Amino acid sequence: MRKFCHSPFLHSIKSLRLTRASAFSSSSDSPRQNPTVSNVLARINSVDRIWPSLNQVSRFLSREDIVSVLQSQARLGNNPIICFRFFIWSAWKARLRSGLSRKIIVDMLVSSCESNSFDLYWSVLDELSSKKIPIPADAFAVLMLGYWRLGKAEKAVATYSKMKNYECEPNLAVYNVLLDVLVKKGVILLAMAIYNKLMKSNLMMGCDTYNTLLDGLCKSGMTKTTLKLFDEMTVRGISPNRITYTVIVSGLCKEKRTDEAYKLFEVMKNNGCRPDAATYHALLSGLCKCGKIDEALMRFESIVNEGDVIGIEGYSCLVDGLIRAKRISEAQELVRKAFEVGIVPDVVLYTIMLRGLCEAGKLKEATAMLQTMIEVGVVPDTQCYNVLIKGFCDMGLLDEARSLKLEISRHDQFPTTYTYTILICALCRNGVVGEAQQIFNDLERVGCSPSIVTFNVLINGLCKAGELEEANLMRYKMEIGKNPSLFLRLSQGSDRVPDNTSLQQMVENLVDSGDVLKAYKLLTQLADHSGVLPDIITYNTLINGFCKAGEVDGALKLFNELQIRGLVPDSVTYSTLINGLQFVGKEEHAFKMFEKMDENGCAPNQSVYKTLMTWCCRRSKLSVAFSIWLRYLRSLAVKEEALQLSEEYFKKGDMVKAVKSLLELCVELPDFDSSPCNIWLIGLCQGNRTEEALKIFSLLEEFNVDVYAPGCVNLINALCAVGNLNKAVDVFLYTMKKRYLLKPGVCNSLLRHLLNSKDKAPIAHELVDRMQSVGYSVNSHIYPVTRSLLREPLSVQNREKAVG
Repeated sequence: MRKFCHSPFLHSIKSLRLTRASAFSSSSDSPRQNPTVSNVLARINSVDRIWPSLNQVSRFLSREDIVSVLQSQARLGNNPIICFRFFIWSAWKARLRSGLSRKIIVDMLVSSCESNSFDLYWSVLDELSSKKIPIPADAFAVLMLGYWRLGKAEKAVATYSKMKNYECEPNLAVYNVLLDVLVKKGVILLAMAIYNKLMKSNLMMGCDTYNTLLDGLCKSGMTKTTLKLFDEMTVRGISPNRITYTVIVSGLCKEKRTDEAYKLFEVMKNNGCRPDAATYHALLSGLCKCGKIDEALMRFESIVNEGDVIGIEGYSCLVDGLIRAKRISEAQELVRKAFEVGIVPDVVLYTIMLRGLCEAGKLKEATAMLQTMIEVGVVPDTQCYNVLIKGFCDMGLLDEARSLKLEISRHDQFPTTYTYTILICALCRNGVVGEAQQIFNDLERVGCSPSIVTFNVLINGLCKAGELEEANLMRYKMEIGKNPSLFLRLSQGSDRVPDNTSLQQMVENLVDSGDVLKAYKLLTQLADHSGVLPDIITYNTLINGFCKAGEVDGALKLFNELQIRGLVPDSVTYSTLINGLQFVGKEEHAFKMFEKMDENGCAPNQSVYKTLMTWCCRRSKLSVAFSIWLRYLRSLAVKEEALQLSEEYFKKGDMVKAVKSLLELCVELPDFDSSPCNIWLIGLCQGNRTEEALKIFSLLEEFNVDVYAPGCVNLINALCAVGNLNKAVDVFLYTMKKRYLLKPGVCNSLLRHLLNSKDKAPIAHELVDRMQSVGYSVNSHIYPVTRSLLREPLSVQNREKAVG
């Protein structure tokens, strides 16, 4: 040992210790390298010669020495291999490891990526491995960080997978990098599988690890799992920090669980963890998005009064909440308050204000604000222009919207997919589907990929224009570029996508077997956006288009296809198909679809029941319609005994008692809907049971239940047909009281019946006067034939006999 201590290498190390301060100062103040550092680096050219020597003298070195050597070599940049070797050696020594030394290596890898620095680093690892020199986990952590900094997530995951080839076990630093990559890439399922693997190790996790996972879970909407993990964290004795609380408060607010979020916010403060601007923003934003704008403003005042600082994000979310509540003047006042406390609006806040003005139809003010923005030096971005473009499109000003789209490039910005989607939607809404298709075709030429919303908007426009074949072709275009997972095709077939539980099990199995890279590729292929998979909205739009065109077989084919592709039909799907089947007379198939809906666990919504009732009434199947009505009420958990009583009345033929007993039950329900009553009234009229229909009309009036215009029209026509003109007039007067303006057909029919009767002509003249007083136009509503019958003036005596 005495002989070794007199070696030139040890002398240089000792000198380095003594001159560490000068080495640091030279690294920042002078481009010249400290000569002592040069001596050390010169001895690291041979792994065989220097590695054992460094181990023996490591007690003479400190973290500052390691950083000094790395900084010096990084600054020279002529031989990165020496720097890589020295870092890898120092990573073995716990007391010599530091975040700064890791950062120096990562910066070297990233900044010199064009000069194959990653390849050189791997060559160092291979060299050490070939000489049986153990490699520390930190050596791989910096590689993963380097790849991630360059956006090469798959290479970062591959680096983790290769560690076993070098007989290196991951440490917490490696796991933290890996989890950060997986969470930010949105493969939270794999991140949780890695966490489960980490739990089985002897590594002690800290708050940072949990914060990464909690943030990923919250952003994926997995609040239940988030809270479970949070509890697990506290049980393990790891104290949450400010970031932890902020993440969970944000997650709860996104789930509209603002009361729980505020309780956690109070717990945070009681535990001595001071909230920051991000925490306040999360809480205030959550309250605003739940529509609790007044509570948010109250919390805001409380926070300000306590002396805490609300950043521009906090002001922005409050202004956004006020805008959504249509309280524009209050929003403008809050912006003025922000100015008073020194907060200058940024492009986000301006965009929110522009949206409010556009939604209020104040396009002139919005355009003026855009100009003000530019004058004060705030550069409008594409999102800002999108708000204005949508405002002009909503007002039907398509030329102005097109001009704004061209103006985006003036500020070095580019139209986005959303820009084109707004224009496509407006064009389709105005019936200009051809131009909408042309804009869609221009999308990819300018480097934008259509989103599922873009496709759905255009498909809907094509369906409404009757271009079903083109709409269906558009659905196939959605999948172009989509590379189905080979793993899924081999294991389950190309058209089948596993449910979340089986997919999670697959990922867990792959992680346990060490195939993390394979699991990553599987999940990223499923989430690949190079193509767009049609969703249930796409299929519902197409099914509706086919049904309206009477092509129910095509609709049923789509219905079967969407299930093969792993999508679940919703109540809209079933409702559309049931209506379509009824429309073409396939009543039996419609009821089978109704039963299938129930079997598949999709609870029929109100529209499904109304559709079935309507079609049954049109076919005079009143008993079937009544049973559907009872089934609907049972779905609302109405008392069974009362429903059975009503059913008994119906079977006995006492229609009035049957409906009255139902009304006594239903009018008190919080979600009472009078539509079934109106459908039933129409059904009785269509079944020529006019007297019963009139009794039901009176019953509905008694219970203060509105009879809608269609029910009134059917009843007026039915009463006219049986010659009960007095009651027909009563119903017509009811419509005027309710401010319904009926179509000309029914008005003229009633007037002609009155004019053609012996003693009812004065009533017709009186009705015409009343019609004018409630907004009817005699010229447009009364046909020439009817006007000719009204031409003869009535005597004063006859007028007095008219309706008072």
